[in-house]
Amino acid sequence: MNPGAQLANRLREVTLSGTWVAGTNFKTQLSNLNWKQATQKIDSLNTVALLTLHIHYYISGMLHVLEGGTLDIKDKFSFDFPPVTSQEDWEKILQRLWSDAEKFANLIEQMTEENLEADFAGKKYGSYQRNIDAMIEHCYYHLGQVVLIKKLILLKE
Repeated sequence: MNPGAQLANRLREVTLSGTWVAGTNFKTQLSNLNWKQATQKIDSLNTVALLTLHIHYYISGMLHVLEGGTLDIKDKFSFDFPPVTSQEDWEKILQRLWSDAEKFANLIEQMTEENLEADFAGKKYGSYQRNIDAMIEHCYYHLGQVVLIKKLILLKE
């Protein structure tokens, strides 16, 4: 399997359909939460909705670069989103995440080893490979938070 396909499978594993590393994925964890659960605040922790929007922010920003655009995302804005105020809002957020994660994976899958070694949006950001690996690791980090916060939410019900 080529390196691009391997990375694409790892991204799908954490976002859409896998269970090998964490035993779960974002889609499994989020699909059965309603908007009130997703926005429920537990002490000083981020909400599940905020973590979901945060992950989507980075996926969509990197997707934009893979589609030939510029790198426009900034860490300082990665938690700045309008509030989720309805089930319809929550479902739109999830659909965008699933759609963009799949688009992102499809583009990664097509990348050659040479593409993966090229600079991502400029030399200072390192290679595409490094950035995609970091995105996958970032997803796993926040997936763990989502799993724990979801357990706390369901315990309160």
